[in-house]
Amino acid sequence: MSKKLLLCDCLGSQAVNAAALGNATGLACSGCHTSLCTTQIEVATKAIEKGEVVIACLQEAHRFTKVAEELEVDAPYFIDIRDRAGWTFDTAPSTPKMAALIADGMLPEPTYRSLDVTSEGTCLIIGAPDIALTTAKTLIEALSVTVLLTPSEDIVPTHEYDVVLGILKQATGTIGQFEVKIDAFQQSLVGGRGTPGLTEPRDGALSHCDIILDLTGGSPLFPAPEKRDGYLRADPKSQPAVAHAVFTASQLVGTFEKPLYVRMEPTLCAHSRAEKSACSNCLNVCPTGAIVSSGEHVSIDPMICAGCGACAAVCPSGAISYDMPTADHIFRRINTLATAYRKAGGKDATLLVHDDHGREMISLSARYGRGLPAHVIPMEVNALSGFGHAEILAALATGFAGVDILVGPKTERDALDPQLELALAIAPDKASILDISDPDALSDHLFSTQPMTAIDAPILPLGSRRQVARLAAKTLNPTSETIPLPVGAPYGAVLVDTNACTLCLACVSLCPSGALGDNPDLPQLRFQEDACLQCGLCTNVCPEKAITLVPQFDLTDAAYTQKTLNEEEPFACVECGTLFGVKSTIEKITEKLAGNHSMFANPAASRMIQMCDGCRINAQFHSQNNPFASKERPRTRTTDDYLSKRKDH
Repeated sequence: MSKKLLLCDCLGSQAVNAAALGNATGLACSGCHTSLCTTQIEVATKAIEKGEVVIACLQEAHRFTKVAEELEVDAPYFIDIRDRAGWTFDTAPSTPKMAALIADGMLPEPTYRSLDVTSEGTCLIIGAPDIALTTAKTLIEALSVTVLLTPSEDIVPTHEYDVVLGILKQATGTIGQFEVKIDAFQQSLVGGRGTPGLTEPRDGALSHCDIILDLTGGSPLFPAPEKRDGYLRADPKSQPAVAHAVFTASQLVGTFEKPLYVRMEPTLCAHSRAEKSACSNCLNVCPTGAIVSSGEHVSIDPMICAGCGACAAVCPSGAISYDMPTADHIFRRINTLATAYRKAGGKDATLLVHDDHGREMISLSARYGRGLPAHVIPMEVNALSGFGHAEILAALATGFAGVDILVGPKTERDALDPQLELALAIAPDKASILDISDPDALSDHLFSTQPMTAIDAPILPLGSRRQVARLAAKTLNPTSETIPLPVGAPYGAVLVDTNACTLCLACVSLCPSGALGDNPDLPQLRFQEDACLQCGLCTNVCPEKAITLVPQFDLTDAAYTQKTLNEEEPFACVECGTLFGVKSTIEKITEKLAGNHSMFANPAASRMIQMCDGCRINAQFHSQNNPFASKERPRTRTTDDYLSKRKDH
């Protein structure tokens, strides 16, 4: 059974063309209603009872969900077209935009991975005695509380919760898994009269807890403290902040789902090889410290990861990929929005990428201001930092004329800004970051900006992020062969100083992506540009410092083929004529060692330098003072030897 689309113009406050939307979306649509949530609720009730209904109103979703619960049927599907498209001062028709939003909303929601995290409610409170002890009394009904005071404080006797003295030196972990290290640790002694005694101070005391409530007002215990689950921090001078932290702490008991935001494929990671460092992009942008070096690759603690997506955006090899949702789903959404908009007659749309903060901005602008222009299509994502250059280029190559990213006050820019710079190097003036906090200012900016022109032949964004980015770059620059890129870009070439290179091929043996290769038959260094990650490992391992990275985008087919960066004439073995090594290198070694080193003092030894492996071993074996030689083999014993020995006895 096909889905039925229920439309409502919200008391005539928006223009909705039901017939056009039905044709554009392929959904059955009987017309447009005026007050579907109140006076025409029976229409919605009948549709919900039949099932397979999509209601184009997100604002009254709770009302329609209750109707479904009363009918004991599945809740309908909801899509917002009012705030994002219907309420606007733009005189241009909004039907193409509404069709795009409906098509995007109809995409199946991907499933996400998660872990169960259990918190039993053990809470450590740190802070000054007045605020910490008062807070502890508030929480003892909900949590198992321990208060940590500094050694200079006096412990007040209480049987309601634990009070200890010490200096918190280190804290690690997350909700349900915190481990704290305390120096000068002292506990009160049970029993006795008057003020309880204390145990002897002890350094390095370890303890575990599920929740940490930090009321010190000092530096946070963790990087990006607002992203550390179970770590609550409030200014002790702000009563509302403390009250909010206390309430939140009281709710952190039970089993919770921890989303697994990213996937890691260690074999693709270009972090290091042979203890030589290379790519550290993800380490540099992770705000929570969830990513650490682990030998030749990095490792990610899923419990600490807060899902900002920056690591996936800057990973050149795809070893780290965002999973909420995947890049493939984002590409599908972008293509669906662009395709549905064009199919409904829209032209030169701008994609407005935003998060939940941007959603509130758009809602306020629609309700109390001018709303969004008809050509601006909003797309909400979980993590703005994960919307990198590949996604920007994909949007432009699928038919959007421009891309705006609306950031909020808590948006991490460490990854977003360089990714935008990279995208602009490939598609100049086609994307921007909007750092606007006022809804009216947002509307004014969008209405005052002239729409750009979209490409005529959009692509279908299929493949990995690197593949989509390369295809998009070729589509957006049809007449260009090479595009220079900013330093740090994950695409580029390798230049080799042939005068310095000895063709030792150390770079080939350690290249994590296989971009550098050799020729088993000839002394050659080969390179394939589309595989190069510009990780820098080759420059770090080259003993001659002969390699230089050149960030660029080669848009020709030559990027997919191997080219020779350096080659030399092989040396012929002076004994058998077999080709081996590099002629210039063998000649240099011979010139340097022959007659000048004790091991090569005589001509015979010097001649071995110019032999292949087999001939060198053979010559060494038959030479005087052969290091492979052993003592003369003993004579084989016979029966006569045995019998003669018996006769002697």
